[in-house]
Amino acid sequence: LLSQNNLIRLIKQNHRGAKDFNNDFEFGERDGLNDDDDWVMSDIMKQLKNKRTATTLDQKIEKIRKKRKAEVSTLECSSSCLVQAYFLPGLGLGLRPVFKVGFHVFQAPESFYEDASQYNDKLTFGDMNLSRPILKAITAVGFKQPTPIQKACVPVGLLGRDLCACAATGTGKTAAFMLPVLERLVYKPRTSQVTRVLVLVPTRELGIQVHSVARQLAQFTSITTCLAVGGLDLKSQEAALRAGPDVLIATPGRLIDHLHNTPSFELTHIEILILDEADRMLDEYFEEQMKEIIRMCSYNRQTMLFSATMSEEVKDLAAVSLKQPIRVFVNSNTDVAPFLRQEFVRIRPNREGDREAVVAALLTRTFQDHVMCFTQTRKQAHRLHILLGLIGLKVGELHGELSQSQRLENLRRFKDDQIDILVATDVAARGLDIDGVKTVINFTMPSTVKHYVHRVGRTARAGRSGRSVSLVGESERKMLKEVVKSAKTSVKARVLPPEVILKFRDLISKLEKDIDAVMKLEREERALAASEAKLSVAQKRLDGSASSQSQRVWFQTQQERKQSRMSKALQEFDLALRGKKKREKFVKDGRRKELTSEERAQFEILKAQMFAERAAKRDRRPKRARAMVEDDTPTAGPKYSGKGGRKSVFDKELTNTSSKALKHYRAGPSFTDRKRLGLDRKRPGSSR
Repeated sequence: LLSQNNLIRLIKQNHRGAKDFNNDFEFGERDGLNDDDDWVMSDIMKQLKNKRTATTLDQKIEKIRKKRKAEVSTLECSSSCLVQAYFLPGLGLGLRPVFKVGFHVFQAPESFYEDASQYNDKLTFGDMNLSRPILKAITAVGFKQPTPIQKACVPVGLLGRDLCACAATGTGKTAAFMLPVLERLVYKPRTSQVTRVLVLVPTRELGIQVHSVARQLAQFTSITTCLAVGGLDLKSQEAALRAGPDVLIATPGRLIDHLHNTPSFELTHIEILILDEADRMLDEYFEEQMKEIIRMCSYNRQTMLFSATMSEEVKDLAAVSLKQPIRVFVNSNTDVAPFLRQEFVRIRPNREGDREAVVAALLTRTFQDHVMCFTQTRKQAHRLHILLGLIGLKVGELHGELSQSQRLENLRRFKDDQIDILVATDVAARGLDIDGVKTVINFTMPSTVKHYVHRVGRTARAGRSGRSVSLVGESERKMLKEVVKSAKTSVKARVLPPEVILKFRDLISKLEKDIDAVMKLEREERALAASEAKLSVAQKRLDGSASSQSQRVWFQTQQERKQSRMSKALQEFDLALRGKKKREKFVKDGRRKELTSEERAQFEILKAQMFAERAAKRDRRPKRARAMVEDDTPTAGPKYSGKGGRKSVFDKELTNTSSKALKHYRAGPSFTDRKRLGLDRKRPGSSR
């Protein structure tokens, strides 16, 4: 095993030997935040557990590569000649425009209590009546002009009103809710050590990003912040929560864990509740957890809900958690960045297995740095990491099966240009602000247009230019048509020569043995780690230290949690497959240990289609009637005759959806009504 110092020295040597950037290339103005400052990330890195130093996947790949070079020198020579042949200018990639400009007309969602989407476009940070410490922090961070969502949300948030905001990804939603929160905390200092602001986020990486933004905007104030997400040390989080931080950024699961297991921590003093990326939290089966958290918060609070889409589930959540909200709708999530160049590579019928060869050719020949490659499943992302690493590229991966330290390390290495390619699932498609991403590659088309926009939104952010390349098969042509229809600029088709794809396909077939060797090393290391964990648990039981630790509890039992999640998953599973034969084939293919490249690509497409069909069925459900719109012009007729065109009692009872009317309805008939209906008679054997 390599020590940490040797690993750092090896990374630096590889970094020095890498090809330098073009001296004429310059990044644009940085409007984002510098998340890598030591003072911002120091407390997060302290919470990571110090485990046994295991070999990384890159070290395993390098070990297998050295072994192959030592065993078969002739194969190495032929492979190097083959890779050099790929860079010949005669095999260039041709581009040709095939689609015309499309226009998209968006229909606004149903209205809320009040609309504030028409904001003052000339508003600046100096006109928002912010305190001097916050304005100083804004200048130190490097913000010049507020974005449209910030111009619309900050004045409303400062009024203390409930807010339901919808804006596309990469528009500055984090600062849009943090600025009014910090201003209200500065204006009204706390009198006791209690948590006053709660920010709920769907993923750990987004929580870390929001925490770093909050700390940088509050660096000249006395406001304290705390981060409570999974993967970090529980004890340090419990100590920070007992101190009563002003702002708490948390994921739903870890927050409920602390609410039930951390003494003297509660949410009864919450003054502001923020639900960031609410649609993503509902997609991740967090609905029950969010309802539990909202129930435990203070009733007299300000709630701000931010979402990229206004689905029926988000509207239901807004109806439960918001009181007379103000709607701010800046732009839809169906619009890609204005300076994004969209390209598509056609995958011919019965050639789905060429996707890995196409991606390898693109990354080796054309897009060699600052690339994010998205896959549908974690297994495919892991396989691509191994495959591209064996070819000789600097690759990292980001998905849910990695530990928190591995996810943070891969993200940091990608931001620091230590790796050129980041292979990720949709866990990295929302909210993450990664500076300098030039290209986004989709291994398969995502399930919906919304997911496509979020993926390609990792590039061309904050007015910069970028490029997206998506691989499209015959079964994905419908998704391609929707993307082209909503595009506002011309969409291109990228053509790869057949001989290039053939050569990379042969190279991948020769590397299959090395891929199996790397996976075997991983299995052996996992088995060793599991054995060590069992030994440590047995040692604690023998010493008697394990029995003294109290068991952590949850608001649901383990069986109830598993049953609710499995019932929902099976319901969606049956809906998507629609047939016994298709389901049996799916289960049979999933049990097979080794799949061909064609079957792996089909499995990726099937996963996306399953999600798309579930989303389509949710959209086909009848809309829920939440309130009747009052008509100012009374309808002519005997019912409305009289003074002022008053409505009849029948219409009033049907259309009155206020909280007072609902309470009256649920309480049953009044004393007068019971007497009129003869329901107040004395029961036999009872006394008044």
